[in-house]
Amino acid sequence: MAGADAQEQNWTNFVRIGAYGLRSDNAEAIVRDATKSHVFGIEVDNDIPGRYESFLDPTEKLRAIRSVADAAHKANNRAFVYIAGTECITANADKSAHSVVKDHPDWLQRKITGEPAVFTSGAAFWISPGDEDVWISPYAKEWRKTYMQRVRQIASTGIDGIYVDIPYWMTHFDGWENTWASFDDATVAAFREKTGLDAKKDLKLGNFEDPDFRKWIDFRIETMTDFVKEIRENARNVNPDIMVIPEIYPGIEQEATRVGADVYQMYGVVDVIAHEYEFGEGEHMASSRSQLDWFLYQAGMLTFRFFANGKATWILNYSWDGDKNVDPREAMKNLAMSQVVTGANFWDAPGHSMAGSNDEATRTQVFQWIEKYEKVLYSPRLPMHPVGVYFSPKSRDYDPGGFLPSYRGLLVLLLQTHREFQVITPLTLAQFHGQTLVLPNVTVLGDTEKQSLRRFAGSGGRIVTTGHNLTGITASDHLVSLENCPASLYLGKLEKNFLSGSQDMPAEFLKLVDTKSGIGIEAPPTIAVNFGEVNGTPHLFFANFTGLVPGKIVIPTAVLGTKINIPSSMGDTLAYLPFLGQTQILQGTKHADTIQFELPPIERGAVAWVVGN
Repeated sequence: MAGADAQEQNWTNFVRIGAYGLRSDNAEAIVRDATKSHVFGIEVDNDIPGRYESFLDPTEKLRAIRSVADAAHKANNRAFVYIAGTECITANADKSAHSVVKDHPDWLQRKITGEPAVFTSGAAFWISPGDEDVWISPYAKEWRKTYMQRVRQIASTGIDGIYVDIPYWMTHFDGWENTWASFDDATVAAFREKTGLDAKKDLKLGNFEDPDFRKWIDFRIETMTDFVKEIRENARNVNPDIMVIPEIYPGIEQEATRVGADVYQMYGVVDVIAHEYEFGEGEHMASSRSQLDWFLYQAGMLTFRFFANGKATWILNYSWDGDKNVDPREAMKNLAMSQVVTGANFWDAPGHSMAGSNDEATRTQVFQWIEKYEKVLYSPRLPMHPVGVYFSPKSRDYDPGGFLPSYRGLLVLLLQTHREFQVITPLTLAQFHGQTLVLPNVTVLGDTEKQSLRRFAGSGGRIVTTGHNLTGITASDHLVSLENCPASLYLGKLEKNFLSGSQDMPAEFLKLVDTKSGIGIEAPPTIAVNFGEVNGTPHLFFANFTGLVPGKIVIPTAVLGTKINIPSSMGDTLAYLPFLGQTQILQGTKHADTIQFELPPIERGAVAWVVGN
């Protein structure tokens, strides 16, 4: 999704990503393989700052990065290199005289009890026996100075992008989830300088009602946002065209608050975000997702697209990891379809690794199709007649249990009922010009937000609040305030039984959010639809999750008889592009002032757009 002030598109908007392990001797082979399988946007794993040996001496790895950049450019491709964020591994530390812990114990993140963030092979699958895995405070000045030097050296190789993996506070390994780290001396000192508070003594840790704990939440998020911003500034000072791409695993859920990596904030200071989407409730593996999981996945990715404001959204997710009851090729197709219909870029990866593919022939087939239709899939999508849905970052941070079910439930409801929506944030609120704006269980509003809401209501817009009305607006013709949240209640029904819950939608609430856009879709609630104006033409993006059963059935049941109704003034011809298929031209049937189109069977997904009179 792109707003009126969206970023100009560049190569990152059109990537079809494949990943490779980079050595000193395989750059040419990597690029040949990428070309053969229609990869555009080559990720290479050659981590300099995340491995202590190369953090100290990056010479050999810099040479390899330069070679793959040169090879990619000769093939008219692009390449980007992986680096760690706040994690650093020392190989064979148990036998080495030097490691991060041995040389720089003051760099480490720590629990409030003083325990350092040091881990061995049992903590994560990527830590080898004998290795030392540590997580470093962004306020470790000596480390940060060298880190930024390495960033500048990498940028000088001519590589097209720097992919920064997991720039987090250590709160996601076992035993660290509720620590709200880090309480190392440097971080505690930085917080004291900013707020005058002692993080070890003045906070009611984990109490979201405590104003001082809320300051700690804000501080941790600001710290990680500033860290990736500084990476980009250092890289761009050397290479003005280089792209900085942090990989973030939390999305819109409460985990973002805990690890301190908030994609809403980060989109404003980087070039792309790569979402490692394996978080939140439900299954993240495509082979084992329920229908509700798929709809929540759509809601999350579309939220990212609105946050991005024209920047690219890459999705590193996993389709299959040995499920004997599922064909990996079909799971891959489901995953790819679900991503491209939202405008996100597909990254194929096997199991839980980054490099390779579960089936290279299927990947090639998918990438060829994306390449052919990339303008349809990735051109900017502008809102037409949406209902606005307000994403409140601070409500998510301070009241996740109240806000998130309401917000996510509302997006799923709108996707199932095939209504156009636009996610509105504090950054875009003042520019929203729709008819209706919904605030789903929003519990935190700042003065600037309230002023923008009053202006919106004053210009004739209608505000619908659920659960809380913090707007200060009371005029009934501009405000509808619901004590309970129909969307949150609806999500609860779906969680109990998706199919029966889908037959019990909140009808009166849906009347409140009907924008009368003129485009009507007749399709079952197992099909998600999102909208956008692409190059001046209304486009509809369909994702079919009918019949899917986790771990058993991964080929959707084809849906027959889907109808699209549009005003006759829009035109009488429709283009229809099925996922992995060819464009077909459909003629409509006139009914008074409406043109109706009956679509061919929707198998996995499709795009339809008005051709005109």
